[in-house]
Amino acid sequence: MSREGNETMASVDECRQALHDLAARLDANAETRGKLDFDRTLACRVPDLSAAFHGRLLDGRLVDIADGDDPKAKIALTAASDDLIALVQGRLDVTRAVASRQVAIKANPFDLLKLRKLL
Repeated sequence: MSREGNETMASVDECRQALHDLAARLDANAETRGKLDFDRTLACRVPDLSAAFHGRLLDGRLVDIADGDDPKAKIALTAASDDLIALVQGRLDVTRAVASRQVAIKANPFDLLKLRKLL
């Protein structure tokens, strides 16, 4: 919804690719960051596309990305398609996005702190 002057929204494929791009970036950063003891299931919900993805955050990496929701995921991120892409590309600050309710993240407080280290 953040594409000013353009009424098209990101596609399911673009959102899927954004998650794979995020996984690649986390994988590259994991080498320099060192081991992060963090193993949580993740659901990423994109309501404007009626789509969802799920995966696992494991030691600072995003693995096993697949289509479909995981209602039992320990971390759930909900964002419009354009906001998800902007977030992954670094054009949208996660803290500001959550504060303004553009993006919702449901997780326990300790997981949120670890997530901030990743992003």
